[in-house]
Amino acid sequence: MPVFALKGAIQNYDWGGMEFIPNLIGLSNAEQQPFAELWMGMHPRGMATIFTEEESIALADFIARDAVSILGEKVVAQFGEQLPFLLKILDVKKMLSIQTHPTKAQAVVGFQQENEQGIPLDASYRNFKDDNHKPEMMVALTDFWLLHGFKSVEAITATFEQVEELYPLKQLFEQQDIRHLYQYLMELPQTEVDRILQPLEERLFWGIYNDKSHPDHWAKLAFEDYTQNGHFDRGIFSIYLFNIVHVQPNQGIFQDAGIPHAYLQGVCVELMANSDNVFRGGLTPKHIDVPVLMQHIITTPIVPAILDGTQIAPTEIIYETPAPDFELSRKDFTKGSLHLYRTDSPSIFIVTSGAVKIESEGQFLNGNKGDIFFAAIESEYAIAAAMDSVVFQAMVGK
Repeated sequence: MPVFALKGAIQNYDWGGMEFIPNLIGLSNAEQQPFAELWMGMHPRGMATIFTEEESIALADFIARDAVSILGEKVVAQFGEQLPFLLKILDVKKMLSIQTHPTKAQAVVGFQQENEQGIPLDASYRNFKDDNHKPEMMVALTDFWLLHGFKSVEAITATFEQVEELYPLKQLFEQQDIRHLYQYLMELPQTEVDRILQPLEERLFWGIYNDKSHPDHWAKLAFEDYTQNGHFDRGIFSIYLFNIVHVQPNQGIFQDAGIPHAYLQGVCVELMANSDNVFRGGLTPKHIDVPVLMQHIITTPIVPAILDGTQIAPTEIIYETPAPDFELSRKDFTKGSLHLYRTDSPSIFIVTSGAVKIESEGQFLNGNKGDIFFAAIESEYAIAAAMDSVVFQAMVGK
């Protein structure tokens, strides 16, 4: 089966930037809309379109015609007649919500319960949009900042001692119980949230805080973006409790079920299981369900593990994770080079810089910056680099 051109789906969430994704895929954005995410997969909320010689068709419909031949027997047996991963490009201009994701078992139970309760799938207050888990990883295309997991007990204590306005919280943390502290803060009446955060907002309002490794920088932005009718967002507490992580270009990080996190700023390639299950805890106008969040959050401190990738060939680096649903690789081609491939997994790949030419089954495709392609299992193809180029490829995990 030849390689096919693919068109992704745009998500215009209000936290997105206005330049990177339009420039990547060659679209004008004269209206200055936010282009937050480019989805490349078969999730029903953002279905990709595949282009064959005869037609353009939804990727899910194309795969349904002969799932075993396209995905392979092993993938169909493990994940059903669907692509188990969702590849994205994200441009984070304004910080995203504090969030966690469920395990597969939790998702199956939660999805069934909300179905039995009659909650519509598109209801804004629904927590489980599908019955899948959502492990995810990202690789930075620019300098990228995020919150990832809880800091150590010692680091949280030091934060309360160093940030004068939060010093009263130190008394609540005498037993060094992170879960108790976090649940207390997440369940506080809004009047108490406002009372605690008011002095912090007043100090940050008048100051300049450019150190992105310090929570004051992000808290100032959060006050500016998420204060509503004089009320402060309790997600600001998380900024002081979570690890602030700086991921440099071509580095990545993996986020498994239960790890609280929030993207703060930057552009990245993101790869995840094909799911949209998100439990939010602040810094968002979307639905927040604190009891569900607390049921699915891991409060054990973690040390963020930055992924540099493993070199498996002179031109290819694999970013390994424990997720069976996906695997991500980055291919760096030099101008004039030729590379031969035979896929052992269905895959989607995108040219993030440069330009390549693809030949498969006697057919030729131009791969300019932003072009996306789909290859079925056991596809054979050649990639010739017309200039120095970078290609990110999503596959099923091994």
